[in-house]
Amino acid sequence: MTNSRNNKSLRSYKGIVPELKNDVYVDQDCVLVGDITLDDDSSIWPLVAARGDVNRIYIGKRSNIQDGTVLHVTRKSPSLPEGHPLIIGDDVTVGHKAMLHGCKVGNRILVGMGAIILDGAILEDDVILGAGSLVPPGKVLKSGYLYVGSPAKQARPLTEAELAFLPQSADNYVRLKNEYLLESQ
Repeated sequence: MTNSRNNKSLRSYKGIVPELKNDVYVDQDCVLVGDITLDDDSSIWPLVAARGDVNRIYIGKRSNIQDGTVLHVTRKSPSLPEGHPLIIGDDVTVGHKAMLHGCKVGNRILVGMGAIILDGAILEDDVILGAGSLVPPGKVLKSGYLYVGSPAKQARPLTEAELAFLPQSADNYVRLKNEYLLESQ
C-alpha cells in the first residue's frame, strides 16, 4: 500500500508528478514537486519540501526524510550538462531540518539533524554525518567514517556498532511508516 490519499502533497511540474513505488509513506504536510521517485518502503515526514523541478530527485529503498528537510537540485547548463540531481541511496536516514542540494548520498547513511550537503558532494556508503555539519560543494566523504564540523572533516572510523546501527535506523523508520500507513486506511 502507498499513502497517496493526499494528492495535495504531490504536485506536477511541466506534467511530471512524483512517482511513489510500493509501501511508501508521504505525510500530508509535505510538498513534493516534479521529477521525484520514492522507491519501496521509503518515507517522507511532515514539512519536507522537495523540488524536482530543474533536475531529478531519487530516494532509495527504506530511506526516510525527516521533518523540515529541504531537498533540491541544480539545473542542467552548457557548463554542467547533467546539472546536479539529488540521489539518495538505500537505507538512508536524513535527520530533521537537513538540507540536501544536488548531491549523491550512498547506502546506509545517517545525515544528522540540521546538516547541509551542497552541490556535487558525494557521501560514499556507510557514513555518519554529524548534526549541524556542512559538506562543501564537490567534497567526497569516504566510506566507513564519522564526519563532523563546518566544513565537515573526517573524525574517526565508524565502530562495528555504528555500522550495524545504520540499516537498523532505516528499519526503525520502515516500521514507523507502516504504522502510519495502517492508520491512514
